[in-house]
Amino acid sequence: MTVLSPPPPAVAPPAPAPPPEPVPGAGPPSADRAGFAFAGAALCVLAALLLGFAAHLTVVGHLQHTRDQQTAYDEFRRQLALGIAPVGQRTYEGELLAPGAPVALLRIPALGLEEVVAEGTTSGILMSGPGHRRDTPLPGQAGTSLIMGRQWGFGSPFNDLRQLPPGTEIRLTTGQGTATYEVTALRRAGDPLPPALREGEGRLTLITADGGPYTPSGTLRVDAELTSEVQPAPPRPLAPGWIDGSEQAMGTESAAWLPVFLWSQALLIAALLTMAAHRVWGRWQTWITGVPVLAAFGLAVSGAATRLLPNLL
Repeated sequence: MTVLSPPPPAVAPPAPAPPPEPVPGAGPPSADRAGFAFAGAALCVLAALLLGFAAHLTVVGHLQHTRDQQTAYDEFRRQLALGIAPVGQRTYEGELLAPGAPVALLRIPALGLEEVVAEGTTSGILMSGPGHRRDTPLPGQAGTSLIMGRQWGFGSPFNDLRQLPPGTEIRLTTGQGTATYEVTALRRAGDPLPPALREGEGRLTLITADGGPYTPSGTLRVDAELTSEVQPAPPRPLAPGWIDGSEQAMGTESAAWLPVFLWSQALLIAALLTMAAHRVWGRWQTWITGVPVLAAFGLAVSGAATRLLPNLL
């Protein structure tokens, strides 16, 4: 007879391991990567803006001023040679002068200054050099001609005006010839105004910012009396005072907000693409490709934003 052995005792299954305790502040890996990407993009945008802004007010701005002055000088010489240089608010074809068109060549021998003067005094126009206020007569004509220029930024054309003593000669060449002025006084806020002009007299007033570098505390005006023969002035369709605040002394261009917004969007997209490419290509390949693009967009944004600063800065 066969004897059956008892069945072996049942083995209990192992207890499941306890779940790991959650770490405070920890999130899914994908969320971490997205957060780092946005943070990196924000830092890229900030760095591009700061570097571009500093470059525009210093090196890049001075290079732009030099390039624009050379272009304007060549164009103005061509117009003088052809006898079509402007002598009023209209071109020889009867159309209103376009903002930024060259209208005069300013020389101050005592300062070694020679600058082409453009039509208009907005912040964008004064990046290229001095500007003639459109509602005043051209130099050499009867009345007070106003010319504005930057103190420190974009070539610093009027940085040394405070050094001009009375009696200094100023020359301005227009389509009517060369007009000569003699400095009579430097004027700041609160100083007495020059005497009113009599009929047939001419005056030139140069205007720039006053104060420390990039920290204007007011405006500086240099008044000069016309000593050469007064030139005839054609009718002016733009009457005195018919300009907006952007062309006044220390005015800013509110129209620059739109290009600032559009270029900022392009810069942000470029920064996000750069961070995405970093995960695919690697560090050095990404920066070699992305840095020039970010720098270009940063300069574009800061260039548009510079127009929001006072035009005499």
